[in-house]
Amino acid sequence: MYTYQYPRAALTVDAIVYVVEPESIWVLLIKRGKDPFKDKWALPGGFIDMDETLEEACKRELFEETGLKVEAMIQFKAFDAINRDPRHRTISEVFSVQLNEKKTVAGGDDAALAAWFPITELPGLAFDHQLILKQFFNK
Repeated sequence: MYTYQYPRAALTVDAIVYVVEPESIWVLLIKRGKDPFKDKWALPGGFIDMDETLEEACKRELFEETGLKVEAMIQFKAFDAINRDPRHRTISEVFSVQLNEKKTVAGGDDAALAAWFPITELPGLAFDHQLILKQFFNK
């Protein structure tokens, strides 16, 4: 293992899980159970482990926080605004997956709840997740 004398950014992943229906697009969100942003809604996600790829980390975090398993995800974009996380410098790689229907989900790990929201009726979101969804859906 290497030791570095200079600061390094933390690397996280976030999952955009969505369902397209004739009347609306539904997005899966989790209610954060811990600070920062405790009780605010957010995309499922979290920190990567040292022995996994970004996609593996995203699928793991999605399962831990919602109980939802997916086979594959599509890499969307990295978000790297300097102050996007109040804890420290954090860069997040965002992945997406479109499902055919809304699946049953439940909050787990550090997510107090998991629920589906219409894209037109999103609650206030933690971090820069509103911006992420706006860019993803071009809204």
